[in-house]
Amino acid sequence: MHDFESKVGEAMAAPQNQGEMADADAVGTVGSPECGDMMRMWLKFTEKDGKKVIDRASFQAFGCQTAIAVASVATKLLQGKTAEEARHLSAQDLAGDLGTLPPMKIHCGQLVEGALRNALDPSETTQTKPQNSLIADIHSAKPQGIRIVPLTD
Repeated sequence: MHDFESKVGEAMAAPQNQGEMADADAVGTVGSPECGDMMRMWLKFTEKDGKKVIDRASFQAFGCQTAIAVASVATKLLQGKTAEEARHLSAQDLAGDLGTLPPMKIHCGQLVEGALRNALDPSETTQTKPQNSLIADIHSAKPQGIRIVPLTD
């Protein structure tokens, strides 16, 4: 577990490919502004050896550090993969050299996997409007009417 946490810490110190990609060919979004865990992934394809492959990938995330670390690793891992190859990657595959995701962090990898799958096939998951930034989606979420009740002794 300690090794996993140190690798996540290293990935968080310098996340790769973070941010919007203006010239993306595909955009995928998963998560919910109401709960705060959201991820958007952008993919740019190119032609290589007669195949369409992922040239670049980037992401924006609001959520836990592990999700950001997995997304950072995944965007590098996706380079050179065809859409078909990328579709077959599991959340654990996308974690790459971070190592095995602990049970309480599997959902972080699934968030990255969901954003990737949504970018590759928008009908697989619900996608928000790609023209909005992820921060705009969060700010546009309707308040859910949460009421805080102080506890008294």
